Amino acid sequence: MLELKNLTITTHKNRVLLKNFSFVLNNNDKIAIIGEEGNGKSTLLQAIVDINLVKDYVNVEGHINKNNARCGYLTQSMNPIWNDCDVFEFLIKESPKDEISIEQYNQMNELTRCLTEVDLDVNYLMDTKLIKTCSGGEKVKLQLAKLLYQNPDFLLLDEPTNDLDLRTLIWLEEFIKNQSRPILFISHDETLLENCANGIIHLEQLKRKTESSWTVEHIGYTDYCEKRNYNIDRTNRIASKEKAEYNKQLERYRKLYQRVDHELNSVSRQNPHGGQLLKKKMKSVKSLGKRLENKELSSKIEPEEAIELFFDDVRIHANKIILDYHLDLLMMKERVLCNDINLHVKGNEHIVIIGQNGIGKTTLIKKLMETLRNRHDIKVGYCPQNYGELLPMKETPINFLLSNLEYTMKSKVQTYLGSLKFTAEEMEHPMENLSYGQRCKILLVYLVIHQFDVLILDEPTRNMSALSTPVLRKIFRDFKGCIISISHDRKFIDEVCDTVYEMKDGQFLKLD
Repeated sequence: MLELKNLTITTHKNRVLLKNFSFVLNNNDKIAIIGEEGNGKSTLLQAIVDINLVKDYVNVEGHINKNNARCGYLTQSMNPIWNDCDVFEFLIKESPKDEISIEQYNQMNELTRCLTEVDLDVNYLMDTKLIKTCSGGEKVKLQLAKLLYQNPDFLLLDEPTNDLDLRTLIWLEEFIKNQSRPILFISHDETLLENCANGIIHLEQLKRKTESSWTVEHIGYTDYCEKRNYNIDRTNRIASKEKAEYNKQLERYRKLYQRVDHELNSVSRQNPHGGQLLKKKMKSVKSLGKRLENKELSSKIEPEEAIELFFDDVRIHANKIILDYHLDLLMMKERVLCNDINLHVKGNEHIVIIGQNGIGKTTLIKKLMETLRNRHDIKVGYCPQNYGELLPMKETPINFLLSNLEYTMKSKVQTYLGSLKFTAEEMEHPMENLSYGQRCKILLVYLVIHQFDVLILDEPTRNMSALSTPVLRKIFRDFKGCIISISHDRKFIDEVCDTVYEMKDGQFLKLD
């Protein structure tokens, strides 16, 4: 159905994203593309759809053969040109400027079937609701309905989970699993990957992004991670053993060289035969040295997603009141979002607020931030969902992180960024040129170096790769201060948070 052969993708700055990549998409495949931000996952999908989508920033060589199969492509976000269209117009038109023909109105039964398949009310077809008023989940479902209406042979989904709440995430899992069409998809959601993928394409940039690598495995995500971790551990054990043995050989060589050299310097002129023997021996010793010098050792694997970062030992007394908050009405403009909010947080509690998109979670957490920001007995750090609220995009990571800090901290900041796989060049890039995942990592360093007692986190794992999020969860789980967060990440909720609150139907509920 889809065949890629010897595909090489190179940026116009000669960075290789993919080299000699070959892959075949077969019936019943649900293949997940994983890897860190900036490794070319979305570029690969776009190249499959149409080379013209990527030609402005990469060169593509090799063969992409779709065998006349129709491709349905879900982009990361809906194009804003559809904002002022209603649902029927969006589904039936190829462009917002198109006129609707009489024949297209006869497609209502087919559109109804497509809406039903994505679990949307068929009354949307008669509604005057505009696309710009739809939630993130509704937009994803409408885009999928439009693709199904076009009757594609296979689907390409580029991070469909980005703007989904928990309920819609669970729905999407079932949609992917139950689709008869093969699917190639990108997702950062670990649980969805575990539940849906029956094959993995892993794109990596190794050795400080100087070497591209790819792996294809027709196994589930959990099995892939276990196999990969086993291979990394095994390779690193072998490399450590080889290095230790090499060091022993090197030490023996040095001692031998020093002894023979000493004997040569000590041999008397009255013993020319002994001198000749020692010269021969030294020649053999130097030959051994050359062999040791040229010996190739196995290299250790440094996983791209490895994060060597941790919070310093922040301590808060278990009974310290962090928040004793009450709000009769949470409102946005004149709309009531939630009633009678009571939130009591103390000590080093880790709490999370869940709920459907658009229900007011971010509005609430910003109010909590304002309440805590002026406290003198605690230091409060904030990681917004929209990184631009905190990150000056024209600034470099180094300059941003050093603001309000001693310049002597520069080497420490560089070490932190290096542990997150930033190259020296990326540390000096304007942040607007970096990926969302890299911006998230910059904020993580910001939270660490300022030694905050309380962290306010709005979807902290949102833009991190599925392979990085286990490390990120451990960092937050080990944080000894207080965390007040919003998340749709099921593993973050289970592993990091002690208490779960839900905003639902205008109520603020503490879940058991």
